[in-house]
Amino acid sequence: MAALLRPLRIFLSTNHCAATCRCSSFVSRMRLVNRLKEDDELCVAALQDGVFFLFHRLSPLLHRGNNGTFRPIPLTCSDLQSVLQRFGSDGSLLKASVLIGCSEQNQAQFCLDVGELDQACVAEACRGTFMDLRKAFFLLPAAESPLVAKGQALLRWHQTNRFCSATGQPTVRNQAGSQRVCSSNGSIIYYPKMSPVVIVLVSDGTRCLLGRQASFPPGLYSALAGFCDMGETLEEALCREVAEEVSLEVQSISYSSSQHWPFPHSSFMLGCHATVSPAHIQLDVDRSELEDARWFTLEEITCALQVKTPPRRGDPPTVWLPPQQAVANYLITEWWDRQRRSENSA
Repeated sequence: MAALLRPLRIFLSTNHCAATCRCSSFVSRMRLVNRLKEDDELCVAALQDGVFFLFHRLSPLLHRGNNGTFRPIPLTCSDLQSVLQRFGSDGSLLKASVLIGCSEQNQAQFCLDVGELDQACVAEACRGTFMDLRKAFFLLPAAESPLVAKGQALLRWHQTNRFCSATGQPTVRNQAGSQRVCSSNGSIIYYPKMSPVVIVLVSDGTRCLLGRQASFPPGLYSALAGFCDMGETLEEALCREVAEEVSLEVQSISYSSSQHWPFPHSSFMLGCHATVSPAHIQLDVDRSELEDARWFTLEEITCALQVKTPPRRGDPPTVWLPPQQAVANYLITEWWDRQRRSENSA
């Protein structure tokens, strides 16, 4: 292993790594990330050539472009050190960065929460704004939102896992931030975790079922979702959630896709489609779970998909859907596309 890491350290310390790695493959990137997780010294070296994404108390730093879209702001190590020194922070804060990935050019990517610094001053110095992630998800490009979500999730995990649940003693992270170890018992190791959540779009063949929680913004409807209980399979959790929330019995289930979702505290969303019998579609909504749930036609979903940004205060009441980055949106769009093609071929 040492023989493999020595040339990699040299590679990271050169100024020509970007040119050298333009043709790097997915496998090489994944192996690099794995080595950075395993070798603290290597990860410290990677900080010097890495790119950093800032958060302030878990709110990401974003830049607004001329077209109104927002993007995360990548900072070089020298840029970051300049900002930290300008506002009185020593260089030790740099080592609090957490590894979140690797670019196609084999450049390590890190996130760092600068919550101890003045939010407005840092934002102004970086020509950006710190924004609540729930709001940012409606404004970020789909390709970049997963990186921001992963960064926030890892930072939150470190903030809430500073002590060992078995001994009560402080835990110590490795340099990459991929694990924490009990300071009094090195055999107790903690890794970032996600809570499994089933999210399902129910259909009766011609309509789909959407619901909304009381905490949702006005007009927002989404697919039904719920946490998997201990010992449940995905299918069992899905059937239970649909029965609990709307009193329907599922006939068939098909898996669609999955997604990491940073809310409320890092969820693993397992997206599915489910059908119910058209003869048994009377809803009995559990008001402790949902504020409302109702059937939507293809025409209604078509209109809702055309609403690209949340309605502003004072706008007429409008049904709108989760952002494109959300697996709920993907499920709804997938159903809409199937229904549209089915109608066109009839």
